Amino acid sequence: MTKSLISIALLCLGTHSSAIAADATGSSTQNTILAAEQLYPNTLPKEALPELAQTGLYQVGVKTVNLIHKNQFNPNTQRPEDRKLKVEVWYPSNKTAATKQNQPAVLNAVYNDETRLGLPFSLQGNATRDAEVVKLTDQPFPLIVLSHGYTGYRTIMFYLAEHLASHGYIVAALDHTDSTNADVDMVNAPFSGFFSTLLNRSRDQQFTLDYFTGSDNFASSIIDTKRAGLIGYSMGGYGAVNTVGGCYQFNPQTAATFTGSKDQNVINGAITLLNTCAGGQTAPVTVDPKWKAMIAMAPWGGNYQLFDPIALAKITIPTLYVTGDLDDISGYKGIQSLYQQTGGEHTYMLTYHNARHNIAPHPAPKVAYQNEIDLGHYFEPAWDTTQLNTINKHFALAMMDCHIKNQQDKCSYLQLNTQSNEQDQQGNPTAAWKGFAHRYATGMSWSMKAAQQ
Repeated sequence: MTKSLISIALLCLGTHSSAIAADATGSSTQNTILAAEQLYPNTLPKEALPELAQTGLYQVGVKTVNLIHKNQFNPNTQRPEDRKLKVEVWYPSNKTAATKQNQPAVLNAVYNDETRLGLPFSLQGNATRDAEVVKLTDQPFPLIVLSHGYTGYRTIMFYLAEHLASHGYIVAALDHTDSTNADVDMVNAPFSGFFSTLLNRSRDQQFTLDYFTGSDNFASSIIDTKRAGLIGYSMGGYGAVNTVGGCYQFNPQTAATFTGSKDQNVINGAITLLNTCAGGQTAPVTVDPKWKAMIAMAPWGGNYQLFDPIALAKITIPTLYVTGDLDDISGYKGIQSLYQQTGGEHTYMLTYHNARHNIAPHPAPKVAYQNEIDLGHYFEPAWDTTQLNTINKHFALAMMDCHIKNQQDKCSYLQLNTQSNEQDQQGNPTAAWKGFAHRYATGMSWSMKAAQQ
């Protein structure tokens, strides 16, 4: 990083994502060679499911959109360039697939991607590919932006996207360029996209919100332009905390660590680039009022004190942290510190006991079982991934319905006693958590705190 890089970078700072993308909507239907795997062949009986994990009233459509965020600083080339972003969008529909001339309708969504070692896989979804966009209700559907980790891909939480869409949300999950399995060579250059990830996570999230709520797009007729939510996993959580007002505070030591450089010009340039807030802003910072709720799942960064405590204390957007108490990537103590420092009247933390970092992805595809590098992207030693996914669906819907749609009856699902085990520290029986069947919720704890004065 040179002085010229710093000067160019300064031109890119201090603004929201004002450049609106060229909308290149289109089907992501691919000539799938691999048979699509069904990752959820069995589900719990309705009586044993968490109440809010049950599928909603709406059929779900899905479409792939290619966006362009214009004139964004590219740390790889050290100049401003158009940043391409691929976004998967799930939405309530009547399940009628749109057809093109001489092409059959594609009824079942298939999600194709690759593992960290580049092994391709194909997953069977429950949405309808390119279903018609139909106004099904007098009320518009709020947007939820879904942000993956490093590395990852836009459909790594497709179970959550389909679930929320079935309950009346439009969910936009993006491939963060430079940060996907396809972009990063995990064997020969595992950190090649890391600085871009640090720089762009919050910017990508804010731009996605700006695009879908502020420009003409395929979902414009049904989208709520005033209410939105944000869910980020790992590095997506690192970005999400920043997007809702948790400003970064990189210092010379952390900047040197994450650039791998001892050159003071490089370190100073990195600090200038990274110390921004809420989608790339510098002071004064204004958090977009459309954000009404945020969920950070295993968010990274707290373990390195990368967030300004003063800014965290000023966060007013309802926030839920989801973590494993054995997280060895983001660090449980680091996530706890984010929870403890975050202000606002509605700040919560759900802890999965004996879970590590992989609390958000879908179950591992079959091909991932060939090696530890790939399996380690999904596997939890003490938890069944399907059960984690099911619980995530329950709490994500409770959080969004309560704080985005203002459904007060859903807020009661967030008012819980400390332990899920149905017994107190002395072994005396306690009531099951609201929404969970008796004996079907062990190994979790819940924290809530009032606004900091």
